Amino acid sequence: MKVLLIKDVKSLGKAGEIKEVKDGYAQNFLIKKGFAKAATAEVIQEWEAKQQELKSQQEKEIEQLNALKRKIESIEVKITKKLGENGALFGAVTAKEVEQALKEDHNLEVDKKNINIEKAIKSTGLFEIDVKLGHGIYANLKLNIEGSDV
Repeated sequence: MKVLLIKDVKSLGKAGEIKEVKDGYAQNFLIKKGFAKAATAEVIQEWEAKQQELKSQQEKEIEQLNALKRKIESIEVKITKKLGENGALFGAVTAKEVEQALKEDHNLEVDKKNINIEKAIKSTGLFEIDVKLGHGIYANLKLNIEGSDV
């Protein structure tokens, strides 16, 4: 019996593949557990249409992420922090502060988990940090840290 795998099945194949298996294995395990469907022309056509829809949706997402990347790389985020006696910042600049500055100043939504500050920023100046957007797309954000005595 030919089946279309809906999910990856160990030692049989990956989702989307059409496999020839014994009738009992197909009926009693693969189809019953939701790992596969009988490979009729209608089921195959439906699967291909669904995959095409997912692909176009993913391409649209990537296009939006690339636009967001260009926007992030064209701006400079300014954060003002209190200075200590020796001219260093009180505490380090956190991803949460960068997230809030992006949201308030530039109206951009980026999750703080996706903001990668490799080395703690404890001084004033210009810095570049990585922002992970998804689908393997990263943006370099320019960060301007300024100190204040207040």
